[in-house]
Amino acid sequence: MSRVAKMPVKIPAGVTVAIEGGNLIVKGPKASLSLPLPANVGIDVKDGVATINEQTLKTNTTIGGTIRALMNNMVDGVTKGFERKLQLVGVGYRASVVGGKHVNLQVGLSHPVEHPIPAGVSVECPTQTDIVIKGADKHMVGQLAAQLRSYRPPEPYKGKGVRYSDEKVVLKEAKKK
Repeated sequence: MSRVAKMPVKIPAGVTVAIEGGNLIVKGPKASLSLPLPANVGIDVKDGVATINEQTLKTNTTIGGTIRALMNNMVDGVTKGFERKLQLVGVGYRASVVGGKHVNLQVGLSHPVEHPIPAGVSVECPTQTDIVIKGADKHMVGQLAAQLRSYRPPEPYKGKGVRYSDEKVVLKEAKKK
């Protein structure tokens, strides 16, 4: 059995965890998130602690750890939220938010790239070369960051492109004559 699935998830004050119609619903001060549960997965909520049902762990050993990790991310998201930072490295590379609905990227292409911002996620550009993505859903925040990075990933010779703020780009040595 999974060791991760056996660990309880502590539910802080102000957060409610409920199961309605096969969906796990977590409500908190920042947002409300839901997750469709697979068949034969049960969650017990008692005294501010949520655990995966032991009967579930015996019949469905492979999914228990995943559901527990997703539930923990949901609880963290509705209380603290998640954040990813991107940096644009390159001459003339810049980003801006247009009307709170699109991210406008100028990353060395022949045209500016307009990427829509999904609901439940907010994007800020404190400077022209920095992008901050915030939201309650960890998957949505990470997915948007990956999509923005995919327009111009860092290249290995000069390091130009869109990169995560904590990413280390290993530069290759230039070709010798």
